[in-house]
Amino acid sequence: MGMFVVLILAGLIVLGFLLLFFRFFGLWFRALLSGASVGMGKLIGMWLRHVNPGVIVDSRIMLSKAGIEVESDMLETHFLARGDVMKVSRALVAANKANIPLPFRRAAAIDLAGRDVLEAVRTSVNPKVIDCPDSSKGKTTIDAVAKDGIQLQVKARVTVRANIERLVGGATEETIIARVGEGIVTTIGSSESYKAVLENPDTISKRVLAKGLDAGTAFEILSIDIADIDVGANVGAKLQADQAEADKRRFQAEAEKRRAAAQAQEQEMLARVQENRAKVVLAEAEIPRAIAEAFRNGHLGIMDYYRLKNIQADTDMRSSIGGSVPRDAP
Repeated sequence: MGMFVVLILAGLIVLGFLLLFFRFFGLWFRALLSGASVGMGKLIGMWLRHVNPGVIVDSRIMLSKAGIEVESDMLETHFLARGDVMKVSRALVAANKANIPLPFRRAAAIDLAGRDVLEAVRTSVNPKVIDCPDSSKGKTTIDAVAKDGIQLQVKARVTVRANIERLVGGATEETIIARVGEGIVTTIGSSESYKAVLENPDTISKRVLAKGLDAGTAFEILSIDIADIDVGANVGAKLQADQAEADKRRFQAEAEKRRAAAQAQEQEMLARVQENRAKVVLAEAEIPRAIAEAFRNGHLGIMDYYRLKNIQADTDMRSSIGGSVPRDAP
């Protein structure tokens, strides 16, 4: 009975191995005929490690036919790292045909860094053109102002080639666009007149290209071409007009301030005049009291009082003849 159970288990194991063998036989035989043999045990191990054996075998065959030797373990490692094995293999084949040195480790690093390694190889062979500025960001021209205050609106096209060695850690297209835009603004801003820029727009390309804007980027700038240049607004005149308007408002505000101060001072002087008049009225009110006191004390007689009244009447008459206002009698 025990021997029968052992035989059954052995039969099941053999049957399992046969099923696995026939399952991966096609891949193993295809790799063998292509000269990129992969052991049956490795194929089964890939299946156990949740690696797609078909992808590894197809990549091995592709690389082998191109004369590139890459171990299946390295391909499997890249697959487990969530890399695109087929794209890396195609990039290696394309780089090999174009005589571009690209080791597998570097290609795998570029792929894992999130860059399209196959597109990078294609760009190395066939340079691409980048519009500056990027119209998809909502801006169609780079605006800059020359020293004479005239605005120029520029469109540029930058021809770049991918630098395989700097793809890992190198800046992207956005950096190239930003640097080229900065260079165009600086070049136009240093020009004495907008006419000089319109006469020789290639001076922008030469100055910008001479600054080495591709340093630290994943690209190599081959050329910078000015696609279009238009004259914009007279920014200098507008700024001067705005400044003049601001100065006018400031002077008006200062004049209004001085006028208000003068009016306040005038009102203050009028108040002082009224105050002094009140004091005069109070002082004049004391005259009848003083006269009465003089009568009581015997210092002033009735004839003296009439004589004073006559003198006062004569003075008032002379004042009216002279055109002055007569003074009120006490």
